[in-house]
Amino acid sequence: MRAGSPAVLGSVVTLGELAESRVCPFQGIAQTVTSAVGGDQALKAARELCPELVVIRETVPPAEGLTFLQELRCTVPHSPVVVVTDRPDVDEAILFIRNGALDYVRAPLDPAAVRRIVASARTHGVGKSRDRFFVPECPAGVPMVGRSEGIREALKTIRLVAENQCNPAMIIGETGTGKELVAQAIHALREAPAETFVALNCAALTANLLESELFGHVKGAFTGADRDKTGLFELAGNGSIFLDEISEMPLALQAKLLRVLQEKQFRKVGGTKNIPCRALFIASSNRDLTTEAKEGRFRSDVYYRLAVFPIRLPPLRAPERRDDIPLLAEYFIENCSLPCRGKVRGLSPESEQRLLAHNWPGNVRELRNVIERAMILEQSNQITPGSLMMHDEPGLPGADTNIPAPGDEFSLETAERLFIARALQETGWQRTRAAALLGITRATLHAKLKRYKIKIPDSAGGSPASRDHSITSSRVQVASA
Repeated sequence: MRAGSPAVLGSVVTLGELAESRVCPFQGIAQTVTSAVGGDQALKAARELCPELVVIRETVPPAEGLTFLQELRCTVPHSPVVVVTDRPDVDEAILFIRNGALDYVRAPLDPAAVRRIVASARTHGVGKSRDRFFVPECPAGVPMVGRSEGIREALKTIRLVAENQCNPAMIIGETGTGKELVAQAIHALREAPAETFVALNCAALTANLLESELFGHVKGAFTGADRDKTGLFELAGNGSIFLDEISEMPLALQAKLLRVLQEKQFRKVGGTKNIPCRALFIASSNRDLTTEAKEGRFRSDVYYRLAVFPIRLPPLRAPERRDDIPLLAEYFIENCSLPCRGKVRGLSPESEQRLLAHNWPGNVRELRNVIERAMILEQSNQITPGSLMMHDEPGLPGADTNIPAPGDEFSLETAERLFIARALQETGWQRTRAAALLGITRATLHAKLKRYKIKIPDSAGGSPASRDHSITSSRVQVASA
C-alpha cells in the first residue's frame, strides 16, 4: 500500500514483539495498531476495541499463542486471528486452524501476504459477523447473538440501566438464557468499562465459603485462616460484581449483603475496619424472587433493594425470541472449537425446522450442546435431522420416558428436573459428565439434585459413599473488561 493511502482496516491488535529490525507491516493499513507484549494485555485491548484483525507475532511461543487464541475465541469470537511464525510447522498449523485461527503464515510478511491477510480479514471479520449475528446496539466484545425483538428490547433496557448508572441491577431469566452476557453488556456500556468484572456463582459454595469469597477475611478469623484474604467486593474496585443464582444465597448472608448494598461498605470476616465498596452490583436469578420471598426462601427487603429496574431476558421458546434459534445455531457452528469445525458448514432446512419446533427448556446452553453433539455425529457438510439429539425426544441414547415429573402442570422447575434426570441417564449417572453436558459446575448439579430430591439409583454402580460425595468448588471468574 502506498504511503498516504487511506486505511483499509479500522483497528488491529498484535500480540508479541516484532523481531529485531522489522517494521510492523500493518502501520498505515489500519487506523490504529495496538501492540501488546502479554496475553492479558492483548485480551483487554481486544475486548475494548473489537478489532478487525488480531495478529499473533512470531516471538510468541506456540503454547502461549494457542492459549491466547482459545481465550480470545470465548470473549471476542468474531475478530479474525492470523498467526505469524518464523518456524512453520504442519501439526502446529492444524492445531491453530482447528482452534479458530483464520490463517497461519510465515514471517516476515511481504506486501502481497499483507494484502491477502487484509482481504481475508475483511471477508471473514468483525463487520460481516456483527451484521449477521448482532444488532448495532450490542456492545463490542459481548457476544449476545440475536436480531429478534426480544434481544432488541433487552438491549434497550440494558443501555438504560448502564447509562443511568443504576446500582444495583437485577437480571431475571431462565437457566441458559444468557444472564452473564447481560451482566457483561451492562459493564461494557458503563462510563468505565476498563475496570474489573468479577463473577461468582452463589450456588457453587457453602455458606461459610461464600461469605469468605465475597467479604474476604483477616488472619485468624477462623480455623485455617492463616493469612489475610481479599474478598470479591474489594477486588471489584470501581468495576462490577456479578452474583449469579443469588436465590441460592443463604438467608443469613442475604442480610449482610443488604447492609453492603445500603451502606456501600463492608467488613472482612473477623475484621473491624470498614472498607468502601464502590462496585456496581449485578444479580441474577432463574427463579421468581417474589414467589421465593413469599414462601420465605428469599428476603423480601433484599429483593426490593435489588429490583430497582429489573431486566427480563425472554426464554428461547418465547415468540419474541424464537427467530434467533437458526441464527444461534449458525453462530455455534462457525465458532465451535471442535476438530470437526471445518467439516460442517451449516444446517439443512429440515434440521432448522426441527430446532424451531423444539421447546428448549435449557435455552441457549441446551442449543449449544445440541449443535456441538450434532457436529461430532454429522458425516456430511450440513447438520441433518438424524444428528440432532434433543433430550425430550423418545428413542435417544439413555432417554427414559418413564422418568416421573413433580407434577402434571408445566413449570420451569418441572422442565429443569426432567432435563437434569435425563442428562444423568445419558451419562450413565456420572455427575461430573452430566454437569459438563448441562453446562454447569458439579457443585451446582449436586445442589439441584438435593433440591429436586433426585436419587442416584443403586444400579448405577459405585459405593453409596462415592454416590453421595459432593465437591464444594467455585467457578469464580475475574476478568478485566
